[in-house]
Parts: sequence; C-alpha cells; structure tokens
Amino acid sequence: MELKRVGSQASIKGPEQYFTGTVRIDPLNAPPAPARVSVASVTFEPGARSAWHTHPLGQTLVVTAGCGWTQCEGEPKVEIRAGDVIWCPPGHKHWHGATATTSMTHIAIQEALDGVNVVWMEKVTEENYMSPLSGAPAHGG
Repeated sequence: MELKRVGSQASIKGPEQYFTGTVRIDPLNAPPAPARVSVASVTFEPGARSAWHTHPLGQTLVVTAGCGWTQCEGEPKVEIRAGDVIWCPPGHKHWHGATATTSMTHIAIQEALDGVNVVWMEKVTEENYMSPLSGAPAHGG
C-alpha cells in the first residue's frame, strides 16, 4: 500500500500551451503500471479554461467547488456546479473551465491507453468561451 499524505505532492501550474488563464493542478494519484488511471484536482480561476482536447478512454469530472462551463464539439456550452459529475466518452472533443466571474475546481479521472491519457488540441477562442449557455445539463465534459 502507498499512502500519499496531504501536501506531500507539489502543485503544478497548468501549462500555458494547454490552458488559458490561471490553472492549478494538484496530482492526487498516478499509480504505476499495470494501473492506467490517473486522478488530479484542477482549479480554474475566473476566466481560465482548458484547450480543446480528447481522452482515448474517456474522462470523469467531479466538480467539487464553484461554478464552471464545459462544451463538447458541436454542442452548446453548459454550466457545471459543485456536486455535478460529468462523463466524457472516449475521443469526444471538449473543453472545461471556470466561468468568466467565478472559480471552479474539479477532480479529473482518466485512464491511459498506451501511456496517453489526453490529446491536446487548439485553444478555446474568446468568442467560443463567451458563447451563450444552453439550458440543458452537461452530458460530456
């Protein structure tokens, strides 16, 4: 058994090539092979978001604090709040982040395929980020 004590793993600044704005990534768990699941807590300051991306085996997001937005390619942007759980299927292009005025934290859980758990794409444009919200609940993220 391996116990990772709170505060024993350094926070990471979200890399500029994959995120817009201020993002903090706190690794929670990335066990050695043959395990393939990694888990991190990600905090987005107001206005911050990920670039468009996909996950080869999908991703689960558990929103733990605040209010944010997520969008799947070809679908409207939706609001996500603390307590929401979002499943994004394998290969589904999406982004997620804070709203323009509030921060948001989620736990991201994803599984790697051949050592790859995310495929990064282009950044979300300001026009896309500020697009109108849908009234529908999130079903990808």
